Amino acid sequence: MTAIAKPYLVFLADAENPTLAKTALGVRDWARKDCAGQLRLTPSTLDIGLPDLTPSEAAARGARSLLIGVAPVGGQLPAAWQGVLLEALEAGLDIVSGLHVRLETFPALAEAAARLGRTLHNVRHSKIAFPIATGRKRTGRRALMVGTDCALGKKYTALALTQAMRAEGIDATFRATGQTGIMISGSGIAIDAVVADFIAGAAETLSPDAAPDHWDVIEGQGALFHPAYAGVTLGLLHGSQPDALVLCHDPVRTVTSFFPNYPLPTIEAAITAYLPHAQRTNPAARFVGISLNTSALDEDAARRAIENAGARTGLPAFDPLRFGIAAVVDEMLAGTLEAAFAAV
Repeated sequence: MTAIAKPYLVFLADAENPTLAKTALGVRDWARKDCAGQLRLTPSTLDIGLPDLTPSEAAARGARSLLIGVAPVGGQLPAAWQGVLLEALEAGLDIVSGLHVRLETFPALAEAAARLGRTLHNVRHSKIAFPIATGRKRTGRRALMVGTDCALGKKYTALALTQAMRAEGIDATFRATGQTGIMISGSGIAIDAVVADFIAGAAETLSPDAAPDHWDVIEGQGALFHPAYAGVTLGLLHGSQPDALVLCHDPVRTVTSFFPNYPLPTIEAAITAYLPHAQRTNPAARFVGISLNTSALDEDAARRAIENAGARTGLPAFDPLRFGIAAVVDEMLAGTLEAAFAAV
């Protein structure tokens, strides 16, 4: 992927829902130093705490790219946004997009970028031809984040887990599987843009053979229970061959995002559903923790939710952004030792 010029002007359009703005929030939380400001189209647009700037103002402050921080349903580019993107190009900014649609398919954007010498980055679209999965067991260790729904903390959990493991001297690499993770880490594969037959193969490519004590911490996508996004989850689950699984859940969410007629499963039902699919390509796969997104709860309620999840499953439960993640790291390493002794 061509190097992306930073800092970013984060474009929030008219998004009022944090779920739609998860790209903007993720980049703000994990790459704050790369964010020069935000661009909002209406006063009611979500404010992520960055300076409000026009493209010209952002360029004057050193911004190099406008980053589309909103992920609309279907990944398309609304017509109302094109004028803003043209303004950004004219101001001297590149465009960074994680949408499904390629920016150069819009003639006005393609013409302006070519005329001005600007770059249109489509981070969701890889130039690699991925293979069909082999199912071959690879060396090294892998942890995969899975969930009861989409957009509830899989990326944040993977980033926090990688950070905690490195702090303990463990050789760990965050493996991005979505556009936001790629924008944060600088590499990865947008799994939901891969042709279905090659999703598991792309997951194998993302996490190749590694040293025996190396951990790849793999960002999850979608959920097995989501009526639209289950396919990408299953391919990622098979291709990742995870040794460790972390279940991500929002304790206050009761229905599937944008599908209110589909209730969320319990954490026990989710564990029961995920495990046999993971064990299809790695019989040793096991759950090592429950990550709860408690952002909608006060501290007392959050602690009760965490205690409840731990008691119900017998696994370490945590909120990686509020109360730490050490217990799940210990559980992962305990499993590694058990496997080593079993092999002797």
